[in-house]
Amino acid sequence: MQRVTHKTNALVLALLLAGLQSSVLIAGSEDGVVTTLAGSPGVGGYTNGSHALFLSPKAMSTDREGNVYTVDNYCGTVRKITPEGEVSTLAGPTPAMGCVFGSVDGTGSAARFNSPSGTTVDGAGNVYVADSGNCTLRKVTPGGVVTTIAGSPSVCVSVDGAKSVSRFNHLSGVAVDRADNVYVTSWSDCTVREVTQAGEIKTVAGVSGSCGETNGKGSAARFDNPSGIAVDGDGNFYVADETGCTIRKMTPSGVVSTLAGKAGICGAADGKGDSALFNVPSWTAVDRDGNVYVSDYMNFTVRQVTPDGVVTTLAGLAGTEGSANGTGKAALFNHPDGVAVDSERNVVYVADRNNNTVRRVVVPFWPW
Repeated sequence: MQRVTHKTNALVLALLLAGLQSSVLIAGSEDGVVTTLAGSPGVGGYTNGSHALFLSPKAMSTDREGNVYTVDNYCGTVRKITPEGEVSTLAGPTPAMGCVFGSVDGTGSAARFNSPSGTTVDGAGNVYVADSGNCTLRKVTPGGVVTTIAGSPSVCVSVDGAKSVSRFNHLSGVAVDRADNVYVTSWSDCTVREVTQAGEIKTVAGVSGSCGETNGKGSAARFDNPSGIAVDGDGNFYVADETGCTIRKMTPSGVVSTLAGKAGICGAADGKGDSALFNVPSWTAVDRDGNVYVSDYMNFTVRQVTPDGVVTTLAGLAGTEGSANGTGKAALFNHPDGVAVDSERNVVYVADRNNNTVRRVVVPFWPW
């Protein structure tokens, strides 16, 4: 029986490997396979369809059907991309109207945004948008109906409290937990804040206007220009601390620690914990296994961080900008910004901001 078991296991392994060789997921590979989902490299503009153009795509998020959402930061629109790469405008002015900014609730093309940055999608398919230029949090239904959840247009101060009095100062990233509470990072305030569905805001970690790289709970913690934020299945949050060049972890109770990177030391190095270096990490996404994906903005790379803080470079070549599809270091980005991971965990979507494209990175994995 021992021989039969060994032969059976060997046969299963051989068949599995043979099957994987014909797919884009190659077991044991350390590099991601990069392709372009939508947009034209280096060509900025605003058109929809299968040959769409973008104007500085920033945030990324995905829904349960595999659709991808981004915002055109320089055009004030929320765009939807199907898995096949077909692009449409979910909210904001249509291409025929051009790029129009403002703060208007409404449906589809009647809505207006001002330099939107972060996005996230809840279980019902609603898209939450950090409307940075307006200092408000907006909600967009699957049908494109836009409402303001919290904050007051162009009143950019930091105030906790009920919707009638609470205010934001420069929103950046946004994430939503399973209870549909929304969490936002305030880049210039150096805080992480929670927003209920009733529009009440409270600061979960950090102190408004007091920036730094201190770990601790609640107001004892400090961030250094936090940008992207993502939440895992256990309610833990992962924050890209841009100026601090670190990836921070925050528990549901507001306890902040450093998952990877060395506070205040920017560079390009793979490794574990503080032996790894980032250079202005911009955005984060987390898969169902707790792996965190990071757009390393000034390194022009996409990085992966395991739950225990081991950092590897998934795609791109540190210090080299460009636009090239390929595997691992052969792929090139030009200031990758927003990142999102699909529900099947094996694809990371990247807003390649200065290339005006949305890129697709297939994540290698071990299937046993």
